[in-house]
Amino acid sequence: MFIDTPDELHRFCERARGERVIAVDTEFLREKTFYPKLCLVQVATADEVVAIDPLAIADLAPLAALLTDDRIVKVFHACTQDLEVISSSMGCDCAPVFDTQLAAAFLGLRQQISLGALVEAYCDVHLPKADSLTDWSRRPLDADQLEYAEDDVRYLIGIYAKMMDELAEKGRLGWITPEMDALTAPERVRRSPEEAYLKLKRSSSLTRRQLAIAREIAAWRERAASKRDIPRKWVLSDELVVELSRRAPESQERLRRMRGTEQLSDRDAGNIVSAVKRGLAVPPADCPRIEHHPRPAAEVEGAIDLMYALLRVVSDKIGIAAPLIATRDDLAEFIARRDRSRLAESWRYEVLGRELDKLLAGELGLTVKGGRIEIL
Repeated sequence: MFIDTPDELHRFCERARGERVIAVDTEFLREKTFYPKLCLVQVATADEVVAIDPLAIADLAPLAALLTDDRIVKVFHACTQDLEVISSSMGCDCAPVFDTQLAAAFLGLRQQISLGALVEAYCDVHLPKADSLTDWSRRPLDADQLEYAEDDVRYLIGIYAKMMDELAEKGRLGWITPEMDALTAPERVRRSPEEAYLKLKRSSSLTRRQLAIAREIAAWRERAASKRDIPRKWVLSDELVVELSRRAPESQERLRRMRGTEQLSDRDAGNIVSAVKRGLAVPPADCPRIEHHPRPAAEVEGAIDLMYALLRVVSDKIGIAAPLIATRDDLAEFIARRDRSRLAESWRYEVLGRELDKLLAGELGLTVKGGRIEIL
């Protein structure tokens, strides 16, 4: 069902409000804009699958009310971008949310399994991908495009029910809940401009003072790009932000000596110089710090290799994707700063941390039998 009138949307949302679970997906474009352009919202209930046209319906308040209804679980697959799009386009935060991609990692499937692979595993259905490069802003959408879009939610409610049964049977509902909450927290979806520097590419070599400058320039870029609704890189590339932070030009003349600044207007150049000066004025104690993970010493590297082997054994044994349990950085932190390690608490300690303690204390060993690593 294709919904492109306010009355149809209102009637569907009224029907859906009686549901305990709905499935949601979005189609959007953002190649030429700062904000993603919401082009389609697919919603499935136990009885209906609909595609809602936000380009034809100006007031999406009934849908927003549905997505924020805390009595209804909203099921997504790989929800991060969808939640960002819904937040920026509709001004609402979905809750509660269940992400089938995250749940799959708790049930022995690979950590970032695609929707197609998940549907094939749970429903024995192969989803075609012929329309994966569709321009969803063009109208009209034909029947094949709508069927492709609706397939993204058609099977999720059934998969959700099976996953909940499996998680309950394995005693993992308590494990997945905090992970799901962290994944879908509003602050993860919406970052302040002052946090934009944390996503800069190649910023790891900057000093704390240079990071203070990068924070100011990236925050200005974020506000400028959002005001003009253009991609960040159209204002300044990450590479140029990092280089400006290194050189710290305090005048437009010095700034203009750098390649890549010729497209900047005098106003933008002046704003960047002002941002540089603000960064230089930050007190040393207040300069930002990015946590780096130094390469462990050779003897520690060997211990981490052994710990990683144990992680793989545990992962295979309990059926949880290894990267979800721990990364190599997590293992290194467990050795260096156990009191701060996430492997020393909650379900991660139950499944891995306790075994790591035994391994590091010499109370547990590993051996190879039949080509497979086993715990002694």
